[in-house]
Amino acid sequence: MNTESNNPLQPGTMSNSLIQALIDNYRQTHLNVINTALGIDDAHSIWFDLPKLKNFIANIEAEATKANPDASTEDLGVRFYYATYPKQENWSIMDSHPVPIEYAGRHTLVMVPTLKKTNETGELIDYDFNPFQSTEGKSFALANKSAKGMGEDDDTSLGENNGILVPPKAPLGQSF
Repeated sequence: MNTESNNPLQPGTMSNSLIQALIDNYRQTHLNVINTALGIDDAHSIWFDLPKLKNFIANIEAEATKANPDASTEDLGVRFYYATYPKQENWSIMDSHPVPIEYAGRHTLVMVPTLKKTNETGELIDYDFNPFQSTEGKSFALANKSAKGMGEDDDTSLGENNGILVPPKAPLGQSF
């Protein structure tokens, strides 16, 4: 029986051996190179509590509906970007989004909402979506553009980041 996450009959399931193999691949390749090249002990996992994730999803649904009442939950998604916290000497950019300074230089994830939209050729694409931006009352899907330089006075977007990184936190409770 196929129990992998791409199985449409059992979505959201993976075998423990596949999970372990994928994590081992990351640690033996990417993480090893990162740690060696940067001379750090970079994070290998990030944890978010369920209320934070549910709240983020609820905010995506609510704000997308305000921006585009025709948007359905099937049109919405979340994209996970790999990101890196600034070095300690540049930590002041984190003032509006406080996280522990011991995260400096480590990688993290940034989650942003996506919205399905048809492109010029008729293909359905999951675009990064900022429900706080709109044009003429229609929701505004971002296509490889940031709010800066797009005529927006405020570059506020719906996004989530602040999870708990391991390391620097101890890997207590981790199975993989």
